[in-house]
Amino acid sequence: MTATPTQQPHPVLADDAAVRLARAAAREEAGPEAVGDHVGVVAEDEAAVTHLFEARHAGYRGWNWAATVSFAGEGTPLSVSEVVLLPGDDALVAPDWVPWHERVRAGDLGVGDLLPAKEDDPRLAPGYVASDDPAVEEVALEAGLGRVRVLSREGVLDSARRWHGGDFGPRSDMARSAPATCGTCGFYQRIAGSLGAAFGVCANELTPADGHVVHVEYGCGAHSEVEVEGGSSVPVADLVYDDAVLDVEANAPGGLVSGGLAPGDAVAEPAGEVSAVDRAAAADAGAPGVEPAPADESGR
Repeated sequence: MTATPTQQPHPVLADDAAVRLARAAAREEAGPEAVGDHVGVVAEDEAAVTHLFEARHAGYRGWNWAATVSFAGEGTPLSVSEVVLLPGDDALVAPDWVPWHERVRAGDLGVGDLLPAKEDDPRLAPGYVASDDPAVEEVALEAGLGRVRVLSREGVLDSARRWHGGDFGPRSDMARSAPATCGTCGFYQRIAGSLGAAFGVCANELTPADGHVVHVEYGCGAHSEVEVEGGSSVPVADLVYDDAVLDVEANAPGGLVSGGLAPGDAVAEPAGEVSAVDRAAAADAGAPGVEPAPADESGR
């Protein structure tokens, strides 16, 4: 890295002795291990040049130690004017400095922080100072006249754009899935001023938007008029109940047939085994084909 000034510096400023002097000054400033190879010379004027040495510091790739050597004339020794650490052409450097009021972003203000507005803030316009009469001041404050500055047209439009595109605007995920919009919700409270045509404040504590400025076309599932269909959403198998009534009659006492049997009435042979009681009842009635049950040893 070499620059050519209008007047060429004295040759003694670029010889080996000058390089050794500059390196020694750089090592004294940075330490022996931090100064690398000689990488260039920059001519300041006819009496001074700056010798550049590679900086071997972690995180300082591309930086150079710069030692400026000067010469006062014949018969005078070389001297070192200053030693500094400078970035090279491919060095990693911090971005250009930006004033603090331009670096502040939304959400940076913390508890106890002060953030004064700029005198020429385009979002603000001059207001109108009220009189010393308390009654007049009360009315003036309601009308926005008692403040030194109020929102300018640019400030109103900037706020509207920011709120419209925010989390509580009409394009948010919540709004796109809502059954209705805030403009028809009982919890929606309009704000004063020109912004009230499109914005209000949510007063439903059960929603994420509670206490926030919301767009009139924003919406959520807690709309005041939302309705949910009754019944279970889980399908249930249809059940069929048989409520038919069965007629049940008890057997007549003493036989198979109510009222007994008359002499000569035919009795069908039972399909299965007939009990001794039924057989005896049929025989006593004189039913043909029915033999009396044999008596046991006791004669019964």
